[in-house]
Amino acid sequence: MALVVMKFGGSSVADADKIKLVADRVVEKKKAGNKVVVVVSAPGGTTDDLLAMSQNITSNPPDRELDILLATGEMISISLLSMAINFMGQKAISLTGPQAGIIADTSYTKARIKKVNPKKIKAMLAKDTIVVVAGFQALNAKGDVTTLGRGGSDLTAVALAAQLHADFCEIYSDVEGVFTTDPRVVKDARKIEYISYDEMLELAAAGAQVLQSRSVEVAKKFGVEIHSRSTFSQNPGTIITSKENIRRKKMEALLVSGIAFDKNQVKFTIIDLPDLPGIAAKIFSKLAKAGVNVDMIIQSAAINKKNDISFTVSKQDLKKTQIELDKLAQELKASQVIYDEHVSKISVVGIGMKSNVGVAGKMFEILHKKGINIEMISTSEIKISCIIDERDLTTAVEELHKGFGLSKKNRSFYDKA
Repeated sequence: MALVVMKFGGSSVADADKIKLVADRVVEKKKAGNKVVVVVSAPGGTTDDLLAMSQNITSNPPDRELDILLATGEMISISLLSMAINFMGQKAISLTGPQAGIIADTSYTKARIKKVNPKKIKAMLAKDTIVVVAGFQALNAKGDVTTLGRGGSDLTAVALAAQLHADFCEIYSDVEGVFTTDPRVVKDARKIEYISYDEMLELAAAGAQVLQSRSVEVAKKFGVEIHSRSTFSQNPGTIITSKENIRRKKMEALLVSGIAFDKNQVKFTIIDLPDLPGIAAKIFSKLAKAGVNVDMIIQSAAINKKNDISFTVSKQDLKKTQIELDKLAQELKASQVIYDEHVSKISVVGIGMKSNVGVAGKMFEILHKKGINIEMISTSEIKISCIIDERDLTTAVEELHKGFGLSKKNRSFYDKA
């Protein structure tokens, strides 16, 4: 008898009819002879609605109270899904994140899982019960409910799969797997059959919304193979696995696997900072203490013993970053701090880039031909990211996808060397 962890995103449980459909899939999996743990997100749009409600009260809500508020969304899903499964004649029980033994640190809104104690889940599985767990939630050392960041239900599912030694971890959403780019932007985007943990990590970090990047980190660490697939289709999806497993399946190495983008970016620039040792350390350690995650960073060459530092953060951290930089600008005697909300990040990702030259040059040439200005650049072994004006994003995605031959009709993106 196999143990399967099934995770369903918000779009899969958005209304009563969809919850019944999910219940059908869960019961089908159970009747096939499996033990089943289900992880669910809040109904589609609920988290955003709750955030909007908080913004109507205050533009800067305390993180602890925000977590208490946001955690209520998943409570709706687990209770309704459990009701639906029980109505279909199968035993099911709903558990909150804390009840399921998810223990995290005290970093509110972005908590990291410290351990999982699945004692209660195991007890319920032993009674032939389907266990429905609220994703996104955890309990911290202060006894408070906290949340794992946007997309945190993916992390819950993978962490449970790792701790329970599940045979399968299936992540369901409204798309059929991982595509070469968002098929809502490029209609002929191709579904990828297999992709490595490293490539999926880079795509997720670069803005691809199929999986939360932290969930992929945990999957890689514990060897949890993920099947990303659609709730609304029986078609196979994408297997996220090790590079070695892909080789064993005789897959060709991809030069470029996909194009990812992120609209949730703000670019900050601190102007005329004194060119002294320790200035950058002071800025970024202060932001880290405030819980701000900095993405891309660029520092200009010093002129007259002064320079500028630009970096990007998520729009969620805009207010926090403003508050900290306003203090630091005076303390460090910078002339001013400016920010731009109208930027986006676009990235080219592919494990084949390690052994092939010219990908960066080709990317820049494609953008240049369309008159798209690059404001910032960062690279890794298998990723190149650029910050561009948000107005140019759709054109950039379409042109890069076409330029690297990623469409359904074009298989030239395979590196057959």
